[in-house]
Amino acid sequence: MSSAATFCLLCCLALWSGAVGFSGGEKKTRTGEIHSKTSEVGWPGYLYTRAEGRCTPQYWSSGSEAWPNIVPKEAAISKVFGSRVLERYEPSLTLLDATQRNDDVGGSAFAKLVKHASAALLNAYARDGFPYDSWEVKVLLLQALVSEEAAAAQAGQFEQANLSCT
Repeated sequence: MSSAATFCLLCCLALWSGAVGFSGGEKKTRTGEIHSKTSEVGWPGYLYTRAEGRCTPQYWSSGSEAWPNIVPKEAAISKVFGSRVLERYEPSLTLLDATQRNDDVGGSAFAKLVKHASAALLNAYARDGFPYDSWEVKVLLLQALVSEEAAAAQAGQFEQANLSCT
């Protein structure tokens, strides 16, 4: 390969890695301080996929929009959904923690349920036309806690509603 072709390939790779948020390393300033590219850009140092949209758990956990006042980020899910959730979840789990969970892929159906139910609850409060009311989200989550199968089915319905929302 010619040096011009090599140069073009390296430039394309550099542009591509900057566009998708790939960070590779650190740089030193004149004063000797080390700055990672991750801290400058604000992206993680690895590639991953996230569902996009204004109603997904990832969107709500990103801080792109203010949360409805009725449910603060720091609210424990047991305070929001009721004490029965303590049968399946830690008492310290907050709504923000629930939307940030990443153990729902290939993991427990209960992890996926609380993640998507939390986003559905926020959508019920913040989005006109969302298919569920806030009380429905709470009741459906509590009903789905009876079994892994019920949790998986309800989590799938919440996920679909979150992904379909605009």
